[in-house]
Amino acid sequence: MEISRNGCPLFLLLILMVIVVVVVDVKGENLVFNVKHKYGGVPKGSILNDLKEHDRHRHGRMLTVIDFKLYGNGLPTDAALYYTRISIGTPPKDYHVQVDTGSDILWVNCAGCEGCPTKSDLGIDLMSYDSKASTTGKTVKCDEEFCMLNTPYSDCKAGMPCDYQVSYGDGSNTAGFFVKDDIQFDQVSGDLKTTSMNGSIAFGCSSKQNGDLGASTQAVDGILGFGQASSSVISQLAAAGKVKKIFAHCLDGKNGGGIFTIGPVVHPKVISTPLVPDAPHYNVLMKGIEVGGQALDVPGSTMTIIDSGTTLAYLPNKVYNSLIDKLMERQPQLNIGLVEGTFHCFDYSGKIDDGFPVVTFRFADSLSLTVYPHDYLFQIKETKWCIGWQDSGMQTKDGKEITLLGDLALSNKLVVYDVENQTIGWTEYDCSSSIELKYEESSGSLPTQTYTVASHSISSAPIVDSTKFFTLFLIIISILFNLLK
Repeated sequence: MEISRNGCPLFLLLILMVIVVVVVDVKGENLVFNVKHKYGGVPKGSILNDLKEHDRHRHGRMLTVIDFKLYGNGLPTDAALYYTRISIGTPPKDYHVQVDTGSDILWVNCAGCEGCPTKSDLGIDLMSYDSKASTTGKTVKCDEEFCMLNTPYSDCKAGMPCDYQVSYGDGSNTAGFFVKDDIQFDQVSGDLKTTSMNGSIAFGCSSKQNGDLGASTQAVDGILGFGQASSSVISQLAAAGKVKKIFAHCLDGKNGGGIFTIGPVVHPKVISTPLVPDAPHYNVLMKGIEVGGQALDVPGSTMTIIDSGTTLAYLPNKVYNSLIDKLMERQPQLNIGLVEGTFHCFDYSGKIDDGFPVVTFRFADSLSLTVYPHDYLFQIKETKWCIGWQDSGMQTKDGKEITLLGDLALSNKLVVYDVENQTIGWTEYDCSSSIELKYEESSGSLPTQTYTVASHSISSAPIVDSTKFFTLFLIIISILFNLLK
């Protein structure tokens, strides 16, 4: 449409642009994480090894309900990696961190870090944390309880900083020291409403990184671990009496964003299965697999890790080979070849969901997990498709093979982690809609309340703060005034 010089259509267009900016920056309901797809916007043909490398990197009062705004999208071609924005320190500064249910600490890049990333292709400005710049920040010492519980090193002496190190399967690692500072959360205060809440949290300050952690062009400021250990953010909030150790995510693989909350979910209902006791991750026992309704000949119970920080899905060698053979039975004419040395890909011009079978995982207590062809197949060119299932080669310490189900299998499902009752459950769900959380008093003397939490689908573009927005608004008014002279 041509824009006339009198400025009226232009004025309307600019006002609409301003309205869009305002909507994007609105805080979500409850305690919300805005989650964004880490590899959003990357050309489809250039991410295959990035997906694999990423997965290797990370092998008497009212209880608060928290909503995290999720950034990103769940499309397999974009890696289905999600991250959120949190505010740390006084005065608060924003940091973008990957949400990961498979690790146990929050860490962010530290000021003066050696090897930490300095730029990102995600449309965000990377930040470095400096405890000296925060009036509420302090270094955790070796003789403090948090350090003695979580990093019991023999050479850690009273008064020394409490060090940490996290190593990954490809040899990359992050190392640094623990600090403690205030972190701001979006506390659910009503239907689609939140208020700010501070929590004093111990987290890692990364002073050195090696390998691909610092070299990734899709870098964020750190990782937010939601594991079961006492060092995780949810464990620390629960120990302070602020929350129950229950959280949920619904990763929208269709529209992007989704839902990530802390607190009991009352709607929708989910079917749950027990967590494996004393396991380091969120492990369950898988009873069987069906492909197109036909059971695969696989070992009895297989240890299975549920991990939102992993992109793909990894199966034991025998299970993987049996699954791939069954998938290809309907398409025997396909010529399957390797892309980038690891992904099995093929040319196909038909409808994926019509040409390939549904895969269903069976667990105890009648819980099943259904993965559709559009979930496990991803498109890298117009007619080129690749298979997201991978041969894991992973084992437990006692030699048992492991299945690991990442975002490929978890997208478009509400997944509830009830750490208090040691269960995990899920149900297929429209992650662009909303859920209901229970807000209750810890003593149980007051009636419970339920609040609605909506999904978030946040653009990968940098979010405009209020000062920049006001400046932008004045510039727009000035331009319009000159056009209308």
